[in-house]
Amino acid sequence: MNAELETVDRWGTVKVRLGVGRMDYLVEPGLYALGDPHEKSPVLVTANYKLSFDSLRSALPGRSAWVLVVDTNGINVWCAAGKRTFCTEEVVRRIQTSRLDLVVTHRTVILPQLCAPGVAGFRVKEMSGFRAVFGPVRAEDLPAFLDQGLNAAPAMRRKTFGPAERAVLIPLELVQAARLTIIAGAVLFFLAGLGGGRPYWTEVLTAGAWAATALIAALICGAVVTPLLLPWLPGRAFSVKGLVAGALPALGLAGAVLVWRHGPAWSLAGEAAAWLLIVPAISAFWAMNFTGASTFTSLSGVKREMRLAVPLQVFALALGLGLWLAARFLA
Repeated sequence: MNAELETVDRWGTVKVRLGVGRMDYLVEPGLYALGDPHEKSPVLVTANYKLSFDSLRSALPGRSAWVLVVDTNGINVWCAAGKRTFCTEEVVRRIQTSRLDLVVTHRTVILPQLCAPGVAGFRVKEMSGFRAVFGPVRAEDLPAFLDQGLNAAPAMRRKTFGPAERAVLIPLELVQAARLTIIAGAVLFFLAGLGGGRPYWTEVLTAGAWAATALIAALICGAVVTPLLLPWLPGRAFSVKGLVAGALPALGLAGAVLVWRHGPAWSLAGEAAAWLLIVPAISAFWAMNFTGASTFTSLSGVKREMRLAVPLQVFALALGLGLWLAARFLA
C-alpha cells in the first residue's frame, strides 16, 4: 500500500463529500502494510471508513508503518467513538485476529486522539498486552509526532474548526437539503399556477419564480452561509444562527414583493408576510443539520434544541404557507 492517493481514491472522496455511496465507502478491517514496514515499525490504528483510512496513509509519504484498521461499520473515527463502534473491545479484537504480536517486536499501538471517547487505553493494555498511545488530532501531524518520540505538542491536541474545515462539510449537507428543496419547489410551482386568476404558466413564471427564489435563499442561508459564518452569527443555538442568517434575505424578498409585484394590497401583504415566516424558518432548520458535523455541540444540547426549535419552525412554516395560499387563491 502506498501513501500517495490515486485518481480513483480522489474521485471517491469527491463522491462521498457529495453524499454518494457514503455509507458504503469502507475498507476491510485488518492489518495493512504502508510502504515497507518491519518488526519495529509503528502501528497506527484507524477506522475502516475509507476517507479516514486515506487521510492517515496520505499523511505519511515516504514512511513505512503498519496500519491496523478496526471495524467501525464504515463510520469515521470521531463519530464511531461516540457510537461505540470504535471501542476498546474492537481494538483488542483486531490486535488479536491480526496476530500483531507475531508481526512486531514492540508492544505499542498508536490510536487517533478522537477515538478516546470510545477507547480506554489501560483496558487495551490489560486485554491485549499492547500499550495504547493516543496520537495527534490531525493525521498531518503524525510525522512530527513520530519524529518526536510519540510526544504531541499542545497544538496537536487541539481540535480546530476553522472556515476551511467547515466549508469542506458543506457539499454533503447542501446536496441533502437540495433534494427536499427541489420537491418543495415543484409543489409550490404547481400551486402557484392554480391561483392568482391569470393563465397557469403566467402564474408559474411569476408567483412560482418568487417561491423558488425564497426556497433557494433559505437553502443557501441555512446550509452555506450559516456554516461559513458560524462563529460570528449571534446566538449559541444553531437554529438561532440560521434564523439570523435567513432574516436579511427574507426582509429583502418581502420588500421586493411589495415594490415590484402587482395585485391587491392585502394579497401582496400576505405574500410578503409569508416569506418573512417561511425563509427564516427553513434556514433555521437547515442550519440545525450542521450540529452533527460541528465541534461546538453535544448530544444532549442538540436534543434540547430540537425539542424547542422544531415545533416553532413547523408553526412558522405552516402559518407562512397558509398566508401564501390565501394570497394566491383569495386574490
